[in-house]
Amino acid sequence: MTPIFEKTLHGAGMWSAVVSRHKRLRLTDPDGGANVGMLLYNALERTERYNMPDTLKGQHIFYLRAPYCLHSDMGRLLASITADSTGWHDTVCGHSDAALVRTKYGPDSYQQSRNDWHRNGRDCFLIELAKWGLGKKDLVPNLNFFSKVVSDDDGKLSFIPGNSKPGDIIELRFEMDTLVVLNTCQHPLDPDPVYQHRHVKLEVLAGDPATPDDPCFAIRPENLRAWENNQCYHALRF
Repeated sequence: MTPIFEKTLHGAGMWSAVVSRHKRLRLTDPDGGANVGMLLYNALERTERYNMPDTLKGQHIFYLRAPYCLHSDMGRLLASITADSTGWHDTVCGHSDAALVRTKYGPDSYQQSRNDWHRNGRDCFLIELAKWGLGKKDLVPNLNFFSKVVSDDDGKLSFIPGNSKPGDIIELRFEMDTLVVLNTCQHPLDPDPVYQHRHVKLEVLAGDPATPDDPCFAIRPENLRAWENNQCYHALRF
């Protein structure tokens, strides 16, 4: 299928856009080892946004993969994971900030390195959020696609290098008009001592409405109930 839109983010790139209901966003890691930090908001009511606790507790999971869903803080679904070749995507570790990047990789600036300078996830998120009238108060725990973090018996988190292989993809189907905000900065727990400039390809494709027997809803009854809430929301609003 020919994409409606496609773009390759180079290095610590960032991007935001409203993707309408039923369309699909496919992310591809062409070289392996990428990380995509993502925030999601209801495009029409931006006080509704991705909720990490509800997404995890409602589906009895610690990480995400197909065919699980991304829940909002209003008991609805923002998106469903319809395809995934990686199998593990971090949900709990958040994003880097300027102090962390400076400590890990040393001082750097645009004046020194131009577009290869050391950016961080927090600043990238805030730059994109500002384009939509949002800011610091709207930052919530983000997703980290392509990255794997595990916990031991004491709760210590460890980053697993090499989780995403060259050509790995993840595809989201949006269940409402959604503001997507993302960046490709390294994962905050990535132990690599070198600041990496990894590329990510994104494509937006046409999609079809889901049905109640969709695998993303069948995997947990909470997902079907949230999707039914979406149906009510759209029936009353439109």
